[in-house]
Amino acid sequence: MADNHTPDPFASSAASPASRPADEPGWERAALERIALAAISEQKAARRWKIFFRFVFLFIVLGIIWRISDVSSEKAVSTGRHTALVTLDGEISADSGANARDIGASLRDAFSDAGTAGVILRVDSPGGSPVQAGIINNEIRRLRGKYPSIPLYVVVGEMCASGGYYVAAAADKIYVDKASIVGSIGVRMDGFGFTGLMDKLGVQRRMRTSGENKGFFDPFSPDTPQMDAHAQSMLDQIHQQFIDAVRKGRGKRLHETPEIFSGLFWTGETSVELGLADGFGDIDYVARDIIKAPDLVDFTVKESLSDRVARKFGAAAGSAAIHALVFGDKLSLR
Repeated sequence: MADNHTPDPFASSAASPASRPADEPGWERAALERIALAAISEQKAARRWKIFFRFVFLFIVLGIIWRISDVSSEKAVSTGRHTALVTLDGEISADSGANARDIGASLRDAFSDAGTAGVILRVDSPGGSPVQAGIINNEIRRLRGKYPSIPLYVVVGEMCASGGYYVAAAADKIYVDKASIVGSIGVRMDGFGFTGLMDKLGVQRRMRTSGENKGFFDPFSPDTPQMDAHAQSMLDQIHQQFIDAVRKGRGKRLHETPEIFSGLFWTGETSVELGLADGFGDIDYVARDIIKAPDLVDFTVKESLSDRVARKFGAAAGSAAIHALVFGDKLSLR
């Protein structure tokens, strides 16, 4: 009769290092190695998932920021007859919000809208780049010629000086507050000279140029009569361009005096007396009583975050290169 044999539950223990009998040499080390490897694998997996979720969270946040910032750059949607509003605020320069590209785009959108009865350009600026101001002036004149039935009025806030007035002079009419600052029709070039300080410190300037006049306007080199004469010639030429734009825009309304183009500025009240402005009024007054379209639609281009960063980076890099290669002084209508 065959013996009934009960299987030994530890019969397969030899095949598994974790269940080896205590008398087998090295079984503790093998078990610890397996446990350590398993723990390391779990840590690696946890770290990979943590990195993955961090990237997902980052992309979500960036997407939200991008969407919020891009909303501000969307074009205005008009409904019915209205007054279009464009705002020029702050220093006029290529690397600020008051740049010719954005102001021009805003004005083109405002004029081309089917419901626009008139355009108000709100100006609150101390001036800035003569190039940017001149481009905006030319674009206003072009759009007024293209859309002769749509008037453009400038409404001055706190200040409309220098380059700001260069822009405003192209409007059909200019409205101010009695206390606004208006005028400053002139050009200046700013810079510093450090030659005296260098002499006291015993510092010697070593500059090599490939052109006789390449070192003009270098702040570490002394002025020369030729340098001063050339700079003054440039200033006079740009000043005359400014004067011509004002005369062309204001026409017979301008009461010229020796001080008008001297760089002086006046209150809004005096500017009306001098013919630099046409009357007193704010945005609501001009829209309601002059244009007869009280509903305002803002066409001002508002930069998205991505555009602002890209433009500032590009403008800063370009400006730094030009100023390093050409001159250190800054030319401005202020």
